[in-house]
Amino acid sequence: MKTILVTGGAGFVGSNLAIRLKRDLDDVRVVGLDNLRRRGSELSIPRLREGGVEFVHGDIRNREDLDVSSRVDLILECSAEPSVLAGYGSSPEYVVQTNLAGTLTCLELARRRGAGLIFLSTSRVYPFSRINALRHTETDTRFVLDEEQDTPGVSSEGIAEGFSLEGSRSLYGATKLASEIILREYVDMYGLRAVVNRCGVIAGPWQMGKVDQGVVVLWVARHIFGGPLRYIGFGGEGKQVRDILSIEDLYRLVRLQIDDLGGLSGEVFNVGGGRENAVSLRELTELCQEETGRRIEIGREPETRPADISVFVTDTKKVRGRTGWSPVDRPEKIVAEITAWIRNHGEILRPILC
Repeated sequence: MKTILVTGGAGFVGSNLAIRLKRDLDDVRVVGLDNLRRRGSELSIPRLREGGVEFVHGDIRNREDLDVSSRVDLILECSAEPSVLAGYGSSPEYVVQTNLAGTLTCLELARRRGAGLIFLSTSRVYPFSRINALRHTETDTRFVLDEEQDTPGVSSEGIAEGFSLEGSRSLYGATKLASEIILREYVDMYGLRAVVNRCGVIAGPWQMGKVDQGVVVLWVARHIFGGPLRYIGFGGEGKQVRDILSIEDLYRLVRLQIDDLGGLSGEVFNVGGGRENAVSLRELTELCQEETGRRIEIGREPETRPADISVFVTDTKKVRGRTGWSPVDRPEKIVAEITAWIRNHGEILRPILC
């Protein structure tokens, strides 16, 4: 392997994966491509260059921008319009063009170059109405999935790959699922070596968290800098739950998949922190208070927004069984690392995260 192309290379996931790959594979050329549309992504350019990663300003929707080398051996498809709210009350054009047409451009590059491809999809491919209809118990701080469910593909361990895909999932989720389907056709038709990771909530330093994406960083930043926070939906109590995956744990999985891409080709994996790393917003608030030493007022908005979900925990049994991987970092560690990062770079981060 001589050249790795990381799309979305200046984004949170792409930049962190690219820098770690170059660190561990020094003789491999690593190229990060990004259109720098998301505010804060420009801060990754010096980090990439310091880490030996080549940065290319380009857009995955343009075939010419992807022709960064006559040889590409692996593509990490990390690019996306990541907001689940994309298209609600606005034009759907960007999310569809980037998340679907852009992925097709990457698949075509992989086909032409004979490259392998690791596609970062999302847990949002699962329909929100079906998730919200699952049986769960309400405790003092969170919603908890019941062991007994009428729907296949779910247990107290979380949502597995066999969970039904029938229903609405937002344009963000729909474009990612459509990309998955096309990718698997490329695997069958052209012998493409490719893996799909349906990632849950990923968190860590250099994520520019907003209300619609990057909630852990947003929560920590508001505890440090101040600013409004609200428990939105499901009664406004902050009991909705997601499992958290550190960027370092995701990188460890990607390395395992790179080493066995042929053996794993065509597989779809649910990738997340799992039940051990699940927290509610209320519990996340407590972690932020403990780590930052600050308490802030949290507003309440009882009405549930479109596409919001009450509890999603990733069942990682399949990926653990196939690769031997399991997440190591706990939410307490992730929050501590984010806190230290924000405090160490407060001057440049305050205008973006506030």
